[in-house]
Amino acid sequence: MSGQLVECVPNFSEGRDPARIDAIVQAMLAVPEVALLDREADADHNRSVITLVGPPAAVGEAAFRGVEKAVELIDLTAHQGAHPRIGAADVVPFIPIEGVTLEDCVRLAERLGQEIWSRLHVPVYLYEAAARRPDRTNLENIRRGQFEALAKEMATVAERHPDIGDPVCHPTAGATVVGARKFLIAYNVNLGTPDLAIARKIARTIRFSNGGFRYVKSMGVMLGSRNLAQVSINLTDFEQTPVHLAFETVRREAERYGVPVMGSEIVGLIPGRALEMAADYFLRCENFRPELVLEGRIAAAIARRNGLPQFLDALAAPTATPGGGSASAAAAAMAAALGFMVTRLAKLDSAAFEEDRGFFTEAVDRDAEAFQKVMAAYKIPKAERGPFVEEALHGAAEVPLQVLERCASMARRLDELQIPAKFASDLAVAKALTVAAKAGVLENVRINLDSIQDTAFREAVEQRLRAAGA
Repeated sequence: MSGQLVECVPNFSEGRDPARIDAIVQAMLAVPEVALLDREADADHNRSVITLVGPPAAVGEAAFRGVEKAVELIDLTAHQGAHPRIGAADVVPFIPIEGVTLEDCVRLAERLGQEIWSRLHVPVYLYEAAARRPDRTNLENIRRGQFEALAKEMATVAERHPDIGDPVCHPTAGATVVGARKFLIAYNVNLGTPDLAIARKIARTIRFSNGGFRYVKSMGVMLGSRNLAQVSINLTDFEQTPVHLAFETVRREAERYGVPVMGSEIVGLIPGRALEMAADYFLRCENFRPELVLEGRIAAAIARRNGLPQFLDALAAPTATPGGGSASAAAAAMAAALGFMVTRLAKLDSAAFEEDRGFFTEAVDRDAEAFQKVMAAYKIPKAERGPFVEEALHGAAEVPLQVLERCASMARRLDELQIPAKFASDLAVAKALTVAAKAGVLENVRINLDSIQDTAFREAVEQRLRAAGA
């Protein structure tokens, strides 16, 4: 599978008909390179959640095919379930996993949204990181009143006009919400009561929009098949508001109403780190640390064997690639990793540094590939080269230039950090690595620029260098 990985977790308004769910899943899996990680169907919610992973383009195509099949098979005018919904394909989020950034996922969401409208005539709303309006960052604002209210209001209430497409709901498929976000844990706690009002009160207590935990979205729903009320929770940053904190708070709140907790459930997938944090809390293990988990220790050992030593061996080999450009991108990736570390330790927002690390890590390979294209172009007989050499040189200059621009942005964020003195040495190393990375990629830009004949391209590059402070 590609070094670039995106997760997609489409939610479809069908949880009772296995044949329909199978058809939707098979439509998505018909795309090469896409892997199914998980599928969940809930009859009470009347909703299925599918988790896919693969290269960005392949995942985008799979998401479209799933939406297309859902539009064909699901009729919202005949749909009932406990979970709010506005579309047959209700929400389609993209999550960066490896070698891609949140911004890359935003662009993927926008392309999918355009395709859904142009080919299926389903209007699209953009949410979370892809939102074009602040009020649409939160999914609950878009789904207000569900499909029935949206069908009446979309054309007449300006605030409900879609981001992509005409303000008219598809007659049976409604509308679709597409976006980009960080990893989310869907976690439900089942109460030992059929009193939905209690679940709703607890949900209001813990969710951020009502003054609860910063990274919690929640609602009360009814599980008709079990005659139980449920607190349905989304944890948008499990390291800041962990699973065990959400569970314990719901349990304590339920006790206030004389109600027991019957159990909890995870919808979709959960990071191992979240379970480690819960184990540490509940077991009260005095020496617990993630390194004690067998699978984690094995993965770390394999990573050490195949990670940095492998890259250094390749860098030391008597070959042209990887070379200075890749080494510079690797230095930038290490700087980003340190930035991520110190911001997490200081309880600051670390998302930007994690996205930087993904970008620079992917640039290590991109730089080597760009130079290989230059070498391949020069091997073409002169009479047949045409524009191939010039185009290859453009690419060889563009990759380190992008790294330089990203380094400049990261350097400003590192300079602005206000952290405790005990982390100052790590921050200083991150800054030093950033300086080294900028100097290295600048050399790569210059050496390629010297061979480029296109004066317009050269001037555009010079302008970008000046903007980056080079």
